[in-house]
This record gives sequence, structure tokens and C-alpha cells, in this order.
Amino acid sequence: MTTKDFASIEEYIAFLRKEIDENPECANHHYNLGVALLSARDWSGAEAAFLECVRNSSRFAEAYVQLGGICMQRNDLEGCMQYNKEAAQCRAKFPVPWANMAFVHLQQGNAEEAIKCAMKALKWDADFVQAQATIASAHYMLGELDESEKVSKKAIASYPAFAPAYNNLALVALERGDFAVAIENVDKAVELGFEVDPNFLAELAPHREA
Repeated sequence: MTTKDFASIEEYIAFLRKEIDENPECANHHYNLGVALLSARDWSGAEAAFLECVRNSSRFAEAYVQLGGICMQRNDLEGCMQYNKEAAQCRAKFPVPWANMAFVHLQQGNAEEAIKCAMKALKWDADFVQAQATIASAHYMLGELDESEKVSKKAIASYPAFAPAYNNLALVALERGDFAVAIENVDKAVELGFEVDPNFLAELAPHREA
């Protein structure tokens, strides 16, 4: 059963708690409870549910990924990295933890490591657009503008509404001094819901036509 079978998320959570009371060692129930609690924005409750999930099934890769996501919410990059490493060890061909590790490396300024991990994600899912965005950002960080642009354009070709790719194209254009292209792409990113760095917008502001 899923949330669609219940009138509210609270009703679904109550159902899962009852199922767990009757079968406390069912990892799937603990995992589903964690996901439901995330939907209810109960981060600590979700964390406890996912931890209980992996206690009952130590190779439940998705639960480690979710725990990593909770760490990211707390800006605990090392915790996020460790949980995603656990997920990858549980299932080597699971692209999500590799993409998540790539993102953490990027946040830590380790562009080359970010590319290595993101490439592993793409090995198992060639269309994983989040991994492509991380690679584009990493190439930009390394000053490899042509490579960054190439990856972003490839992402947009497959996913025209993927906002981070437009932001990356805008960064590349600004670095080249092409303000018109930078403004065009950053505006598209904003239109698609991307939260662009205010400092980036401020840098472009003087180059907009009155």
C-alpha cells in the first residue's frame, strides 16, 4: 500500500507504525515510514526510521542514501559522504550514491574527485542529469570552460527544463565576458525555479539594458 491508498500522510504513517508494531523486523516498513516522515518534514523521525531499517537489513542501499540526504539538510557533508559510501558498497551499480558523493566532493572543492564519482554514476545511468550537472560544475571550477559548456548543453538536449544546466552555462559565459549569453541563461535558470547566487545576479545587473 502507498500514500495514494490513504486520506492523508498522517493516516499512512499511523498505518505503517501499526504494521511495524506487528512486525518490527520488517526493513521495508521502516524504510516506507522514513519516506513518509520525510514527506511530513519530520527529519528526526525519518532518520530514526531509516536507521532502524538498516539495523534490520544492513544492505538496504536506499536507506543509506536517505540518511545521507538528511545529513545534507544539516550541512553535514562528511556524514552525507559516509552514508553514500555505505550505499555504494551495498550496491556498486546503484548510480544515486555515486552522484551524491560527487556533489559532496564538489561542495568541498574537490573537483577532480567530483568528476570521478559522477562518471561512475553515469556508467550505470548514462542519462543521470544531476551527475552531468556536477561534472559541468567541476569542469568550470577547474577552468575547463569548453568541457563544462559541452556537458551542460548535452544535459539540456535531453532535459530542456533542467535549470542547473542553464546556470552553469551562464557561469561559463560570464567567465568569457559574454554578458548577453550569461544573462539569457541565468534568466532561464531563474524562470525554471533555480535559486541563483545573489552575488552572481548582482554581477550581471550592470550589463542589463535599461
